Amino acid sequence: MRLRTLPDPDHLPALQPQHALHRPAEGLAPGPQAPPRILLLYGSLRERSYSRLAIEEAARLVRHFGGEPRIFDPSDLPLPDQGSGGDHPAVRELRELSLWSEGQIWCSPERHGQITGVMKAQIDHLPLSMGGIRPTQGRALAVMQVSGGSQSFNSVNTLRLLGRWMRMFTIPNQSSVPQAFRRFDEAGRMLPSSYYERIVDVVEELIRFTVLLRPHAAQLVDRYSERRQAADAALEAANDLSSIAIAPQNREAQA
Repeated sequence: MRLRTLPDPDHLPALQPQHALHRPAEGLAPGPQAPPRILLLYGSLRERSYSRLAIEEAARLVRHFGGEPRIFDPSDLPLPDQGSGGDHPAVRELRELSLWSEGQIWCSPERHGQITGVMKAQIDHLPLSMGGIRPTQGRALAVMQVSGGSQSFNSVNTLRLLGRWMRMFTIPNQSSVPQAFRRFDEAGRMLPSSYYERIVDVVEELIRFTVLLRPHAAQLVDRYSERRQAADAALEAANDLSSIAIAPQNREAQA
């Protein structure tokens, strides 16, 4: 499995637990709720990747808020047009994880004013439709970015655009961490700050939206155009089968 092991999954030194709701989505849906399934993607392969460190902090918060996080490791993911495409094991696993998820968190560094190639490659490997199944449509999405310099929103704006293109419901809140090298200690844990608090806000909100959307996701993305196309495809298939069925009779008549 190309999943990163989350170090110290339940250790949250920067969180003040007296102010954190243990189950922020409680009461938003009737009855007991299964843990929201959250896929987390990051956009850098550096040994000390701040987007990965931010994603790990988000994954710990997902656990704290009652969700089930999985962090995809893109270290051996091919380029979108490279090699066997969908047959590559990393691509298959990424798509399976997206199908598994009910919500996702994307975090990219900002490089040359935009998201990184590593981040874009992961999104490009997720098709809108895959054998009649849609691996992103209807899922909740939260977007975050880290920057080496002053605060910017270029990457989160691009991630929002991509989330809309992938037919996901991007939550209103977002996180942008400037001068990321100042925000983490030597062990890779995020220091207490307003930037950490914003990540807490983002994860809390994502959990709520994921639970709210869960019973309605299929209805919310039901489209007239797709129903019509499906009906046309079914009619065409039926006509093809009819042609095959009557072909032997035509040959006998000609004989």
